[in-house]
Amino acid sequence: MKNFQNEKQRDLSTNKSDGTNKVLTTNQGVLINDDNNSLKAGERGPSLLEDFILREKITHFDHERIPERVVHARGSGAHGFFEVTNPIPELTKAGFLQEAGLKTPVFTRFSTVAGSRGSTDLARDVRGFAVKFYTQEGIFDLVGNNIPVFFIQDASKFPDLVHAVKPEPHNEMPQAASAHDTFWDFISLMPESMHMIMWTMSDRAIPRSYRMMEGFGVHTFRLVNAENQSVFVKFHWKPKLGTHAVAWDEAQKISGKNPDFHRQDLWDAIEMGNFPEWELGVQVIPAEDEHKYDFDLLDPTKIVPEELVPVTIVGRMVLDKNPDNFFSETEQIAFHPGHVVPGIDFSNDPLLQGRLFSYTDTQLTRLGGPNFHEIPINRSIAPVHNNQRDGLMRQEVNVGRVSYHPNTLGGGCPYQAKIAEGGFSSFNERIEAHKVRERSESFADHFGQAKLFFNSQTPEEKSHIVKALRFELGKVETTAIRVRMLGLLSQVDVTLAEKVALGLGAQVPSTLEFPVNKGVSPENEGGNQEPQTIEQAVSTSDALSMINNPTNSPTIESRKVAILCSDGVSESAVLNMKNALKKQGAKGCVIAPHLGSVLTDNDGAIAVEHSFLTASSVLFDAVYIPHGLNVTALAENDDVLEYLNDAYKHCKVIGADGQATEVINAAPFASKLTNDDNGIILTSEPATDVFAQEFINAMTSHRFWDREPNLYL
Repeated sequence: MKNFQNEKQRDLSTNKSDGTNKVLTTNQGVLINDDNNSLKAGERGPSLLEDFILREKITHFDHERIPERVVHARGSGAHGFFEVTNPIPELTKAGFLQEAGLKTPVFTRFSTVAGSRGSTDLARDVRGFAVKFYTQEGIFDLVGNNIPVFFIQDASKFPDLVHAVKPEPHNEMPQAASAHDTFWDFISLMPESMHMIMWTMSDRAIPRSYRMMEGFGVHTFRLVNAENQSVFVKFHWKPKLGTHAVAWDEAQKISGKNPDFHRQDLWDAIEMGNFPEWELGVQVIPAEDEHKYDFDLLDPTKIVPEELVPVTIVGRMVLDKNPDNFFSETEQIAFHPGHVVPGIDFSNDPLLQGRLFSYTDTQLTRLGGPNFHEIPINRSIAPVHNNQRDGLMRQEVNVGRVSYHPNTLGGGCPYQAKIAEGGFSSFNERIEAHKVRERSESFADHFGQAKLFFNSQTPEEKSHIVKALRFELGKVETTAIRVRMLGLLSQVDVTLAEKVALGLGAQVPSTLEFPVNKGVSPENEGGNQEPQTIEQAVSTSDALSMINNPTNSPTIESRKVAILCSDGVSESAVLNMKNALKKQGAKGCVIAPHLGSVLTDNDGAIAVEHSFLTASSVLFDAVYIPHGLNVTALAENDDVLEYLNDAYKHCKVIGADGQATEVINAAPFASKLTNDDNGIILTSEPATDVFAQEFINAMTSHRFWDREPNLYL
């Protein structure tokens, strides 16, 4: 006994812990046989509350950061409304979807995932897309992302994923970046992540703005109608301005020039009356079709291709008011996928099931206790009456002596609502299964939809994925991790893997290495499956490409054009272009060597909005150099040449008229130009309406990616 006590004292004398060659345990020292799957009622059933391992793991994870969010810390939000355009009472009894023209207040928060509150907006990352509906029946939170799938299939792995992508714990680097060893070590051992990796290595992870990205509910939910009939549903947000991205080099430069780029873009657009707008669509899958497809509806690493189930638009969301106080509203808003109203219910998606526990638990730490729902931004517009009392920061003053149910002293109030009165009732799904820590075989296809996504990209977009993977894996120091990733990439596309390997100076392995729980006997591997590839019923989908996406429309609304000027500029050329852009909902910004104003060719003056020092080409969508006597000074100005060179490199529209074409001839890329160059708009005639319209027409294409070398072909 004495020796045992000494041993315990020795163990407790240090705070250091090294898991090398140790067996995985709970915080109570219980050995864990399966750390990859939560406890469920059957392999496709709901997760069970008694899963103490899952609850301990996620509880600890939820309380790791104080006070900022563990994930989605860097965010920006706005107020607005949701308006029904196509009611669906036959599918759901949710009141806010019953009547055309009905408007529901909303608050929407966009965010990056991996970075801290002080990180850059332009990190390569998933973007959160969370909408709080203040309905007459209570709060409904649609808590999604700008990517319709996720890295993992089971909530048990969420703490591991985030630990891996966050800055490495020994040196707290890198911030807001996935290009490091721990993230790719984890991914290389989790082939279920390969579909998501294709999305995050694409341009979806570097959107031009929050206003130009799609949103998705990610999980499969249920809709329940008044007859208690249920269908499965996927939620989609389709942006009015289409889906657009920036170039990766541009994203890195924007992070240095203006790390608040997305935040400022959203704020400025609303202030100027260019209200961001999305359509809300649903993919509806009848209950009898649950097992119809070559993928599992409950698998959060899978999409339902729009070619198989079209998206039906049910309404639109408009954001028309900025917050009055960032902290009180954007920072304190508390979302939860478990905030639903009658007519919306959950599926047994094991990632969603874990989130239903996690979010409330997180708010207890972030917002100081159980009364976070009383913070103004979180308050329901529907009346709140229950027997919950006290707690830190309680604001509600509950009168009377009764705080329990049932009671007679309070007349039985507040009483339970009947279903006919709008009381929430969970869908009566029959479940009969054994308690298991297993994953359904229908979740085992880890490469089929990764192939679908990659094959749906244009050659330019495929090249961007190659570049992104070269960048990310080029930052990985451990050779074995890079090799494992090349093996997984070869299962998606052999040419993709070979192109990435060429940039890494490596070879694609001939066999797939998948050392899950290396050194552990097979019977203790915790239900891990051998990854599979299932050919999809759909070979390509335009909805998965940003360039070919059906949501894109030929508009330049809210785009910004840098107009480079100095003394002697043609006043008519500047004003003509600014007016033409304004008519199309875009803005021309005068940029000059100094602030104040520049003198014009008729002895007038034009106000300068930015100097070359305070603004850069990467902050604008196009560059225009107007005619005037200032061209010699501009052609010899290094800042002007840098503007042009970056704009050309980032595939943007460049225009010049009259004498200003001489400035283009002085640019570093001038020798590369041919008569076939799209996006380079030049004319010898100054200040013509024809030139302005040609410039604007070119801007509707947004980018001319053919200027880039194609690394995939």
